[in-house]
Amino acid sequence: MNLPRDTLDDPPPIHDVAIVGAGPCGLAVAARLCERVPSALFTESELRRYHWLARHVGATNILNGRRRQGTTKRKTPNRGHHPYSMRVFDSSGDEWITRWRRNFEVLRISHLRSPLFFHVDPWERDALLGFAYEAGREGELREISGVVGKEVSKHRRKMRRDGKRESSGEEINERQRKDYFTPSAALFEDHCRAVVERYGLADVVERAEVRIISYGAIDGLEAEGDLFTLQTSNGRCYARTVVLAVGAQPAMPFSPDPEYCCHSSQLGDNLFPARVRQRIERREETNVAVVGGGLTSAQVVDLAVSRGASKVWLFMRGPLKVKPFDVDLPWIGKYKNLHKSVFWTSDDPSERREMIAVARNGGSITPTYAKILRHHLDGGHVVLCTHTTIVETDRDTASGRCCLTTNPPIPSLPPMDFVVYCTGSVADVAQLPCLQPLRERFHVMEETEAGGFAQLTDELALGKDLPCFVTGRLAALQLGPGAGNLEGAREGAERVAWGIGDWLGRRDVGERLDRFDLELESDNLYQHLRDEAAVEV
Repeated sequence: MNLPRDTLDDPPPIHDVAIVGAGPCGLAVAARLCERVPSALFTESELRRYHWLARHVGATNILNGRRRQGTTKRKTPNRGHHPYSMRVFDSSGDEWITRWRRNFEVLRISHLRSPLFFHVDPWERDALLGFAYEAGREGELREISGVVGKEVSKHRRKMRRDGKRESSGEEINERQRKDYFTPSAALFEDHCRAVVERYGLADVVERAEVRIISYGAIDGLEAEGDLFTLQTSNGRCYARTVVLAVGAQPAMPFSPDPEYCCHSSQLGDNLFPARVRQRIERREETNVAVVGGGLTSAQVVDLAVSRGASKVWLFMRGPLKVKPFDVDLPWIGKYKNLHKSVFWTSDDPSERREMIAVARNGGSITPTYAKILRHHLDGGHVVLCTHTTIVETDRDTASGRCCLTTNPPIPSLPPMDFVVYCTGSVADVAQLPCLQPLRERFHVMEETEAGGFAQLTDELALGKDLPCFVTGRLAALQLGPGAGNLEGAREGAERVAWGIGDWLGRRDVGERLDRFDLELESDNLYQHLRDEAAVEV
């Protein structure tokens, strides 16, 4: 199938990689494609040695382990190195993590939920921790309580003394305490900027909406093999490979109406519409409903109370769950993880889907926001309605309020001035409009698991002969319960990078690994790292 080319006189450039989405997942992929020595391929000791050599080559005389010859060549590791030509498209802005930054600003989120070793930097597992101390900003790190050491209860300590094993929970080594801090939003954002600057990625993002993605030979365009054609709001773009790093669509149980209700992802800086803000200014009674049991719902409740709402009603269909992370603690680990091993061992998509559901176990809030929520409950500003669902909404245009019907019924429930749905999002790769041509031609995504999870290859491609890669929550069947988080962003970037390297025939890291001399009789264990650090770019 041949596709028509542009009618422009000058043919557009053909990029090696086109990334759809400039959020953390997209940034993780772009950075990993530029990193020649990723942390996933080396042990910590090798990485430390390599980066030490890279910093000090030229300042010290580093001997060749075999010839005993010194070298003074200097190398700046990977700075601005672009092994692939790439273009990134994002509908939110022309900078990285624009939507992420906006959501954090609107909800006044001060700290992330993830531990320090989950970030977008492929250079080193402790890159975010090192960045904090290098910048003298360790004061912006907040310890995650209830995870390591001192938070263990007397009962659990007694069980340990008696030699009994607990049926649930996860042992976190005391030596890993430094990892179980969470960074401030400002620190994480600055670290992302440092990653962008290190790899020279500031100018690759274009504000545009990708509407159609097709694949095939292009008439009149000199290129070897088929190409992707991306039709965007700004025109056309051609690429050899495509990476989908898009977010999920908001899950709304009822049709949205900006005057009565909205999804939490659609909140603006003013939070409420003008009529609600005017009632607050006139000190009239205002009731706001927040629907959902996750961390976002607690953040919206706190924000609504601070904006002057008389009373906030929090509805959740289950109990209030409090835990430090959105997945169970046994799934959180810096290195080896038994639960992930079991997940990857399973070849049954249904079994994997069940593991994901059990690990996430619905929405939950952190201990920090549990204290904030408890404070508002004690002050009478918030009413918590657990095991309650909203079955019907009736909008009264005369009063400008919305009447809710709940199950079980709440007799004293007043009409709501505004309703915010913090009901998560729906990740269904088959429902992405831009992929319609690929579905029709290649018959991919015809069988998606419940929840919209696609059947992908190990490299997260839609098919062995279709170099369209998917990362983030849409790749949960391959990445696990943390696919939509920073953990999944970096892990997905690693798989995508190897897949793109195989497809384009430029697996530079693999070729260098083949040249590395790792035999035991080698004069120096770090011979390959020293030689690499001494090469002048």
